[in-house]
Amino acid sequence: MPETITGVVMNYRMSRWIVHPHHMLLKFPGIDDDKAVQQILGKKVYWESPAGKVLTGTVAAAHGKKGIVRAIFKKAGLPGQAIGQKVILKK
Repeated sequence: MPETITGVVMNYRMSRWIVHPHHMLLKFPGIDDDKAVQQILGKKVYWESPAGKVLTGTVAAAHGKKGIVRAIFKKAGLPGQAIGQKVILKK
């Protein structure tokens, strides 16, 4: 596994009426099933805002069985403009 992987922010974790702003769903290339997700659990995820501020999160769990992961950003959740942008996963 490479030292860094670039992924995409897919969406907030949400239910029918509730949006969890600190929980984001992320997709990384090469991670296609829940067994591959086990390798990156607990790793740090970084998103850089257009202003240059870096927000840090942690990969917490798999979201389903197709390789999508849930990351938790504790201090501040990601803004809506982060959806569709790139995040970096570091070992």
